[in-house]
Amino acid sequence: MDHRSLLYFTTLIEEGSFTQAAKALYISQPSLSSAIKKIEEQVGIKLIERNTRNISLTKEGEIVYEEAKKLLNHFNYFQKETIRLKQDGPLELHIGLIESVRFWLPKVLASYTKTHPDIHIRLLEVLGLKQVETALKNYKIHLAITNQLFESDEIEMIPIYNEKLVALLPKGHALQDATNLSIHDLQDEEFIICKEGFQTRDDILNEYRKSGIRPNIHFEIERFETACALVEEGLGITIVPENYLRTPDHPSLTIKKLTDTSLSRTVYIAFIKNRYLPPVIEEFVDITKTFFKES
Repeated sequence: MDHRSLLYFTTLIEEGSFTQAAKALYISQPSLSSAIKKIEEQVGIKLIERNTRNISLTKEGEIVYEEAKKLLNHFNYFQKETIRLKQDGPLELHIGLIESVRFWLPKVLASYTKTHPDIHIRLLEVLGLKQVETALKNYKIHLAITNQLFESDEIEMIPIYNEKLVALLPKGHALQDATNLSIHDLQDEEFIICKEGFQTRDDILNEYRKSGIRPNIHFEIERFETACALVEEGLGITIVPENYLRTPDHPSLTIKKLTDTSLSRTVYIAFIKNRYLPPVIEEFVDITKTFFKES
């Protein structure tokens, strides 16, 4: 099965009919129908169900379609990359980020760009598990700096540091002067937490479960910035990574360590296994690892 066959098959599925797919591919409908039959003969399984109005994938066809899309994405990426390498050399670095990297990433980039002054760096905020995984697999980023835990065997994860999670209270809160603040003290507080699909949410909820209590969730958010703003307005309390609060952006907040828990998270560099990474990207990974070893 060649590139053209994959393109014909995936276009047919995405367009939903032989008529529309043939138009999109600028070929005749009989030619497309013949090509699809040839694909099914080559793989030896039925891929699509046909009727007079539309088509649908068989269970086997669903798997072949997903793999075909990956191959086409890889082929398109390969074509673009070879053209770019011929013209400019390997001068791009696309990084997916979580919020708390702001305390260290500028320092690493300052060091990195001294030896790569012409490189174009694109920083994208990718937070949830599916968002990070999709960005990696679809070539939107070369690597991700993330605390998400992936079940995919396709993704390599290099741990770079561990950070504690701390409670965040509004100024004047009844617990702000507590010497030993425990997670049990937060049981009845109106709680602000990341939405589903975020590893930090899972870590916090697991800690509550281990303590035998349930958080009183009032708000679900994506960004810690939003959580901090809600706490500042007295709309609840939250738990965030300690490193996110290294800069004094929120003077009207009280930061409290939780004394009865080791609640923390590990931050990783994640990338797709067995995918070529240009030397400039490998050098960024090495510089990042060195930064945390030395600090």
